[in-house]
Amino acid sequence: MDTVKSEPTLHISKRNSFLPKVKYYYRSTCSIILLGTCAFYGIFASIYYNIKGTRQLGQYATAKAYALVMKKFLGIEVKVEGRKYLETSSPCIFIANHQSALDILVLGETWPKKCVVTAKKALKYVPFLGWFMSLSGALFLDRSNRSKSLGTLNNGIKEIIDIKGSIWMFVEGTRSHTTKLEMLPFKKGAFWLAKDSNLPIVPVIISNTSTINNNKLKIFNQGTIHVKVLEPISLKDVQSKEDMNAFVDKVETLMVNELKDNVGYATPTSFETGLPKEYAP
Repeated sequence: MDTVKSEPTLHISKRNSFLPKVKYYYRSTCSIILLGTCAFYGIFASIYYNIKGTRQLGQYATAKAYALVMKKFLGIEVKVEGRKYLETSSPCIFIANHQSALDILVLGETWPKKCVVTAKKALKYVPFLGWFMSLSGALFLDRSNRSKSLGTLNNGIKEIIDIKGSIWMFVEGTRSHTTKLEMLPFKKGAFWLAKDSNLPIVPVIISNTSTINNNKLKIFNQGTIHVKVLEPISLKDVQSKEDMNAFVDKVETLMVNELKDNVGYATPTSFETGLPKEYAP
């Protein structure tokens, strides 16, 4: 897999032209319109699949549509290594790093059938997007109410096991917005859920996308996002809180090392809105 491993710095060269910022805002606006359009489509797709009794396929169909239009209109695509681990017929919990809104695009190319995503409760009330997610069975978590969130997850996991599906969780808990090859400390909720449900976890490493999109630096380029899916990992040997702490640390180290050594940065194919000054393709 062709990746970019060199690390850009936060220092950006001064742009004398107004044009790069115009292109950044234009592309950002287009991405929002495309997301809204796909979410609107997702409402009807989810209604259709609800009628058929397979509502999780609403998320699958909508994610695929979003990946298609983003590639066609904005020139951003996703390449996946280890795709065979996405096509599991056994229930599991996918855990991925979380950087920016482009992670939604990644879902479009990695989304397994019969999979549901967890999201913060606030998204439930976003027009079109929240409506579609509610109809398609997304699990909304209230970060201010841990017991309620656990109840939501426990109910969700029962349904997932029944249909032999999976849950997708962003293990950092929030977007990192980092320009470095690093991850935020992992939350343990996904791991305890896997342990209590006797399900394996499947790590998913997403390349750092700051070379394609970074709102702080006003960057929005065309390019390729790299994703690597690792083989399932069992929690059968985790018997205590100490075991769990060690297990989480081990998985976090594994994923960070994969990001640094193999996955790296997303590969930009255009430089219209600039790049970090010391970026080396």
